[in-house]
Amino acid sequence: MTTRVGVLGARGRMGGTSVRAIQAADGLEVVAQVDQGDALDLLTDAHAEVVLVFTTPDVALDQVLWCVERGIDVVVGTSGFDETRVAAVQEVVDRQDGVGVLVVPNFSIGAVLMMRFAAEAAPYFESVEVVEMHHPDKVDAPSGTAVRTAELIARARAEAGSAPLPDATTDDPDGARGASVSGIPVHALRARGYVASQEVVLGGLGETFVLRHDSHDRESFMPGVVTALASVGGLRGVHVGLDAVL
Repeated sequence: MTTRVGVLGARGRMGGTSVRAIQAADGLEVVAQVDQGDALDLLTDAHAEVVLVFTTPDVALDQVLWCVERGIDVVVGTSGFDETRVAAVQEVVDRQDGVGVLVVPNFSIGAVLMMRFAAEAAPYFESVEVVEMHHPDKVDAPSGTAVRTAELIARARAEAGSAPLPDATTDDPDGARGASVSGIPVHALRARGYVASQEVVLGGLGETFVLRHDSHDRESFMPGVVTALASVGGLRGVHVGLDAVL
């Protein structure tokens, strides 16, 4: 059987690349391509069974809720879809029967493994910080991947009973120490030439350990996009992370 897919943000960089990947995949069919200025009714008119969301953070939540209220499964690829937005979706999903929503901070298999390895390593080191690097056209900072990485690191350290990170900084008027996400310092670089890269820097007495992942082309995300779309129909409720279907 073929799954009927609608794509929100279909004329964007990630949306357009995804449309081509979905069309080339077995078992998936693009039935609606929706972008700014288009009516969401195009999705229901085309009888989309699952919707891929690659729109901007300011509109993505309302679009996801619109789909859920109509019983359509959703894969969310919009960066910056934070815990508050996830909770809002969960509240609506709880009132629906049989809807699945998968929020994916990063569709790259390498990035998923990097996040997992960082969480496993974090309790063994005194210090840990995240540095993410993206192109300057990205609208949100820090990236969704960096936020998710920091949350997983913080959770792993809390479960292990790790001590707070050492940091004697008392004077930082310009924010040179970066943002704090769940107590983990996160730094965002924006420079032409990057697609999506991230480092997790861990430090202990006399040593440092660096995990790094680089996506050099948006094609690196496409196997994950296809996997998410093919699998979300088997989920119920809201799930975060591609590892939920790996």
